[in-house]
Amino acid sequence: MSLAHGDTRDSLSNRRDFLEGLGIDYRDLVCARQAHLSHVQYISASDKGRGALSEEDAFCNTDALITDNRRLPLAVFTADCLPVFLYDPKNQGIGLVHAGWKGTKEKILTKTVLLMQELFSTRTKDLLVGFGPSIRQCCYAVGREFFDFFSYGLTSRDGQLYLDLVGINKKEALDLGVDKTNIFDSSVCTYCNPKEFFSFRREGPSCGRMMSVIMLK
Repeated sequence: MSLAHGDTRDSLSNRRDFLEGLGIDYRDLVCARQAHLSHVQYISASDKGRGALSEEDAFCNTDALITDNRRLPLAVFTADCLPVFLYDPKNQGIGLVHAGWKGTKEKILTKTVLLMQELFSTRTKDLLVGFGPSIRQCCYAVGREFFDFFSYGLTSRDGQLYLDLVGINKKEALDLGVDKTNIFDSSVCTYCNPKEFFSFRREGPSCGRMMSVIMLK
């Protein structure tokens, strides 16, 4: 699905075929040139189509998108990192977050929710949060330096340290005041499922990317 990673020859047709069944025009997508940072971008109606057909006009150095505009599909691309879907049904605002370990360290989920609160008057008790497929604690081996980055979500097994990327973001959502019954997790590990998902850890930098999309109807 990516225009920058993996075999991109069929990326546009893949996007079209995937989104057609959802009633979404792939040419309307708003995408970001993700940088594993924590910048959150508000998307206005005039931004429709940015990054849809070319990587060049996507939002640069951006890893989270929010909007309150209808028929404006937001997209992020992952291959082990965690896609986080946010929906405020009361005020009709949405957000989509690309949360790798670096963005998680910088609390990108919190920054996204705070901007939704500022712009949409979102109340965290109303917020619905969804975690898509990502590398899970079963497979996410990391170095001892991660103890300097996270005080939670690290476990040791057979002499190796493992990171719970989803668990850290879930705790962050709960700490913000999101109701635990409003948190939904796919429980899918990208590393464990080579036939269904790309995995940067498994395949290396040349692997393709999955696309996550959210839109207000």
